[in-house]
Amino acid sequence: MDGIHDMGGITTFGPVIPEPGYHPFHHNWQRRAFALNLLATPFLGPVDRCRHARERIEPPRYLNQSYFESWMTMVAMLSQELGFATAEEIVTGKSKFKPGLPFPAPDAEAIAAFLKGGDPAIRDVDITPAFKPDDEVRARNMEVKGHTRLPRYVRGKRGTVVAYRGCHVFPDTHAHDRGENPHPLYGVRFEARELWGDNVTRRDCVYIDLWESYLEPRAEGEA
Repeated sequence: MDGIHDMGGITTFGPVIPEPGYHPFHHNWQRRAFALNLLATPFLGPVDRCRHARERIEPPRYLNQSYFESWMTMVAMLSQELGFATAEEIVTGKSKFKPGLPFPAPDAEAIAAFLKGGDPAIRDVDITPAFKPDDEVRARNMEVKGHTRLPRYVRGKRGTVVAYRGCHVFPDTHAHDRGENPHPLYGVRFEARELWGDNVTRRDCVYIDLWESYLEPRAEGEA
């Protein structure tokens, strides 16, 4: 989805400054938000749906929220959309489970399994990958109206395949309940000069995992 959440490559927000003695939680409510997000994901997921919900937060609100506040907004949004709670119940904190949901809710055993093992996205499907390591590719330049894992700042840019990751669930369809559509995933290297401009002299590079449908072969003889 093309929105303010896709901040890759934007420099106007300043550098990321590591905190001395860094700790992930600055306040107790953040610990609770983290725990609630983990416990809610088996009900609200898949994870791609949860990511897309955060992408749908209004831009001014998104920019003014902290990381954990965005998580809480996502939980509240999907809880209402999926029928687990009403807006009033979320505000008051008084809610009860509602029968007749459009899908079976996970039980305690399923939640424990999710917390222990996560939700692996790799799938064993018989698909021959179109690319191999050292292949020269270009990220497709395309408009995306829904969820995607193709960063805006690499679209249309040239890269080199460095690894084949196997077949993984495709976020662009999975987020919208259009099936897992697993297909090849690759590690791709993009040089700093390619991404940021001809005047870049530093020899940095960025490695991004991209699905096959995000890529196209670089034309023969193309620099």
